[in-house]
Amino acid sequence: MTTSSARYVSTRGQAPETDFTDALLRGIAPDGGLYMPTAWPTLSPSAWDGAADYKSIALQAISPFIGDALPAGALDRALDRLTAGFDHPAVTPLVELEPGLFVLELFHGPTAAFKDLAMQLVAALTDEALAASGERLTILTATSGDTGAAAVRAFAGAKSVDLVVLHPQDRVSPVQRRQMTTVEADNVLNLAVRGDFDDCQRLVKGLLAEESLRERGRLSSVNSINWARLAGQIPYYVSATAQLGGPATFVVPTGNFGDAFAGIAATKMGLPSNGFVAAVNQNDALARAINDGVYSRRPAVESGSVSMDVQAPSNFERLVYEATGRDGDRTRAVFETFARDGAVAFDPDLLAVLRAAVSAVSIDEMETRAEIAHAQETWGRVVCPHTAVALAAARRVDRSKGPVVALSTAHPSKFGAFVSGVLGDEPEPAPVIAALGDKPERMTVVEADLSAVLGLIAR
Repeated sequence: MTTSSARYVSTRGQAPETDFTDALLRGIAPDGGLYMPTAWPTLSPSAWDGAADYKSIALQAISPFIGDALPAGALDRALDRLTAGFDHPAVTPLVELEPGLFVLELFHGPTAAFKDLAMQLVAALTDEALAASGERLTILTATSGDTGAAAVRAFAGAKSVDLVVLHPQDRVSPVQRRQMTTVEADNVLNLAVRGDFDDCQRLVKGLLAEESLRERGRLSSVNSINWARLAGQIPYYVSATAQLGGPATFVVPTGNFGDAFAGIAATKMGLPSNGFVAAVNQNDALARAINDGVYSRRPAVESGSVSMDVQAPSNFERLVYEATGRDGDRTRAVFETFARDGAVAFDPDLLAVLRAAVSAVSIDEMETRAEIAHAQETWGRVVCPHTAVALAAARRVDRSKGPVVALSTAHPSKFGAFVSGVLGDEPEPAPVIAALGDKPERMTVVEADLSAVLGLIAR
C-alpha cells in the first residue's frame, strides 16, 4: 500500500470503497458492515528493533492506514497529543512478573484504561478532519465502561463534535460512571440505558442508520467498530515486541474483540508473534464460537470484569471476514443469520481458520477472584478484574515456545469495590481517579428503545 492509496471496504461487500477520513467519520459502513483496509501494509522490522520510542513506532504502524486523506502532519500532531497525556515515559511499559510471564501496562493515560491509547488519537484525528472539511459531527458510542470514559475525556468541549454515550444502567463500575457523568461539557449527552451492553450496542447501530440524524451533519461512532480505533491499538503490540526483543504469545482480556483483533492486524502487517489468546469472562459467546463452532447469543450476565460483559462482540465480524478470504457475501450471510436467529454454526473449514488465528478461554468469577489474590500474594501486585482474567488464562499457556504477555487494561482503582472484596482493602487510587472528588453527575436514564433514545438526541 503506498502513502496515497489507503482505501477501505466493508466486511459485507455492499458499500463503496472509501478513504481513511470517510471511514473515520462514518464509523460503520452504509451496508452495516465494518470498514477494513483493502490490503495490509507491510511494517518494517525496524519498528520492533528496540530502538524506537512509542511515538516513532506508532507513526510507522498507523501512517499507511491514513495515506494522504488528512492534512500533512495530522498524525504527528495527534501522537504528540496522545503521548503528552500519559504519565509513563514508555507509554505502555512491559513488566516481568516471573520468568516468561509479563504484563503490558496500558493504563497510564488520562482515564487509567487502555481505551485512552486509541481514543485520544481518534479525537485528535477527528479534529483535523473536521477542521479541513468545515463539517459538524455527531458521535454515538456504546460503552461497557472504559470506552465511554475515554470518549468523554477525549471529546469534551470539542467545537465541531456532539458526543452521545450510552452505558448500561448499574452495569459499569462507579468510577467508570463518574468519569463519564462528572465532566461538564455542553457537547456531551450521557444516557444510562435500562439493559445490558449489547442493548446499547444495538441502539448505536440503529441510530447510525437513522437518516434524520444525518440531517444534523456527519454521524459516526467511536466504538471499536470504527477502524481508526483499532489502528490506534496496533502500536502497543509492536512496542511490546520491541521491549521483549522478539515474539510473544499475547493474552488479551476481551469484550468486543477490538483489542485482540488489533494484535492480529499487527501480525498481518508482518509483526512476529507466537499467537493470541482471547480471555473472556463468564460471558463466553466468543469462546463458545471458537471452541464449539457455534456463535450464539445469550443475555449478558453481570460480572466483576464489567467491561467484558459482552455476548455479541462486534469485531468478531472482522476476524470472520479475514477467515473467509475477505468474502463479503459469506461474511454478510453469517452475521445476518446471527442477527435473525441468534445463532450460526461455522463450517469445518472456516472454523479451522478461525482457530488458527486465535484461541479462546473463559474465566469465571471464582477464578477471577482467585487470580486477584494470587497476583497480590505471589508478585505483590494489585490488578483489576479484567487483568486478572488475562493472567488466569496466561498462566495456562505453555511458555516453552517463548514469553507470554497478558494485557493489563485498567488500573485496579477503577474497580476498587470488587478488588477490595477480594483483598480487603481498596487499591490506591490512580491520580486521575483521585481527582474526580465528589463532583455532581449528569446523566439521563432511558429505556432500551430506539425511538426513546432518538427523541432525547433530537432534543
